[in-house]
Amino acid sequence: MGRNTRRRPTGPRRATFAAVALILGGGGLLAANVYASATEGGLGSEPVRQTDSDGNAWGRTPGAATIDCPDVGDRLTAVPDRARPDVDKELALLDQQIAEAYQRLQESAQAVQQDSGFADSAITNPLKEKRAATIERIVTAIDQVGDRPQGLEALAACGLRASDDQTGDQDGNGQDQDGQDGQNQAGQEQRQGDGQDQGNQQAGNGPVAADFVDITTVQPNVQNPRNGTDASRGTFATSCGVNAEGLFNSDNVIVAPGVTNGAHHFHDYVGNQDNQAFATDDDLANADTSCENEGDKSSYYWPVLRLQNGTREKDADAPGGGTEGNAGEIVTPQQVTLTFTGNPRSKVVAMPRLLRIITGDAKAFVNGNANANASWSCTGYEDRQLKDKYPVCPKGSDVVRSFKFQSCWDGQNIDSANHRTHVAFADAEGNCAGGFRAIPQLVQRIVYDVDAPSLEDGGRTTPLFAVDSFPEQLHKPVTDHGDFINVFDEDLMQDMVECINDGRKCGADADPGSGSGSGDEPQETSTPTPAPDASAGAGGESDSGDAGGQQTSEPSSGTPGTQGTEPSDDGPSKAAHSVRPKADTTPSAEIAAATASPDHSDDHAAGEGGKERTTPAPATGGKASAAAAGTEPQAVNGGLADTGARMWPAAVGGILLIAGCVLLRRVRRPSA
Repeated sequence: MGRNTRRRPTGPRRATFAAVALILGGGGLLAANVYASATEGGLGSEPVRQTDSDGNAWGRTPGAATIDCPDVGDRLTAVPDRARPDVDKELALLDQQIAEAYQRLQESAQAVQQDSGFADSAITNPLKEKRAATIERIVTAIDQVGDRPQGLEALAACGLRASDDQTGDQDGNGQDQDGQDGQNQAGQEQRQGDGQDQGNQQAGNGPVAADFVDITTVQPNVQNPRNGTDASRGTFATSCGVNAEGLFNSDNVIVAPGVTNGAHHFHDYVGNQDNQAFATDDDLANADTSCENEGDKSSYYWPVLRLQNGTREKDADAPGGGTEGNAGEIVTPQQVTLTFTGNPRSKVVAMPRLLRIITGDAKAFVNGNANANASWSCTGYEDRQLKDKYPVCPKGSDVVRSFKFQSCWDGQNIDSANHRTHVAFADAEGNCAGGFRAIPQLVQRIVYDVDAPSLEDGGRTTPLFAVDSFPEQLHKPVTDHGDFINVFDEDLMQDMVECINDGRKCGADADPGSGSGSGDEPQETSTPTPAPDASAGAGGESDSGDAGGQQTSEPSSGTPGTQGTEPSDDGPSKAAHSVRPKADTTPSAEIAAATASPDHSDDHAAGEGGKERTTPAPATGGKASAAAAGTEPQAVNGGLADTGARMWPAAVGGILLIAGCVLLRRVRRPSA
């Protein structure tokens, strides 16, 4: 038998091998982490560079992701009634032109990347010419019956907006987008090659994983004004269903009357059943209603919520639907509560019949946050509200989408040229601006039973969800909005006002035996869920006078699935509410904490007037007080927990690499 003459490794040689292994292993971990960070489409990461169904590359760089045009309609604060029909049609045409230009931008993505001048010659310059002609017709229509508007011509030019541009905080009441808007592609790739028909999808139209945030990482941020001596503390609820019948269209009778597909996205409708672009005031007054109390024929509508799962709805090949990037399964709400609340500083007066109100801004992604007013949260966490993110809810918790509508009226008009200046938000203390009167405030809360999306794979395992939007708005959560037309019977409206001013709880959620005076028929919910506290009325007031006390009525540390919720400062948490709301949940504390105070950047967002019918005091400046009310979105990408989860492989790799280098140096060092 031959001798094995192979030499056993010496101690230094073994140490050298170990050092080399450490260096290779550490370097491998670092390289893998860098590669994953560069290709992953999750929170805070770069989007995957992908192709559309035709193989055209569509990534973040170079080039732009969307069309950014000045909002002409928002600048028109005074349009004579005789000119308004023509102006409305021309404004709708401007939206159509932008949608068509955005479509061309997507179809020409490869050419745009290869030739920086192609976008100007083929997209933005032709768009500018069309807009200039349309704006000139608007100016002429107004000039023929009133004063010629100045400066509109300068609004014709549009730009190409890089998707990683931040929305911009125009008034200090918003939060930067933290780069998430650059990821308008991630989250779409999961539907490529899955065997689903992609005809109703538009590549790169959003949403993306970075548009979402884990609600448990958000700090409580709801604050509400104190009740004054003259506060109107009552609430009036109306029950109008959840649109289980599926009444949808892409019209908007407020913003684009007489124009089919004026919204370029689909709406859910409850209440009035004659919701379409050509409905007249008489049509609305004579229509059927889905509301339990037939005295309420009001129209309540909002963009539908869709699961981005490739499902072909019947609008898949229709304008406003799949052809404009609004694709996927439409989700029917689990619950819709419509509650009218009072004012913390004064009594309220009746809304005029056929009053129109829009809240939020469907174009906030390019317009900025000045009029953004949607709130997103989860059941059990409604003291934490998001404006520019969709929430990722823990197991057992549902997505909540809510709006507070403007609660101050100019006392004269049921609408205005830009659909905003006839109504306004109260300031942070609850005061209406000079000349404005407090009216019942509609608080709209919509609950959805949707699973938390799988962000780590861009929604491949569990789909992302998003609201419908104008195609160029990329389905960003900040573009969410709601619309309301008051078609209450005048006697029922007066009952509502008396109920709210008397501090009672009336309508669909009336306390048993309270005598709502609303004339409602008996409701299906025989035993309403008890409100946490009589002082925690919807609308954000507290009888104790504690500012912000409303938010502490939300389920907190005692509620399942709410780890990390801060306990109430006012005592034990009201944790008796189930995280998943019951069908008859009384919208008391939930409604009050569901919506942070809106962004008071309106022209009339300041002041101390509006107390009943008395002469209001001088205005006091609303923007500063709005900022103090804590309305900024609290969602931030790349928190410590998230960063740590993503960086630990690199950290371990770095330690191993350093340890290997140190060991190798010690081995190679000559003996003393």
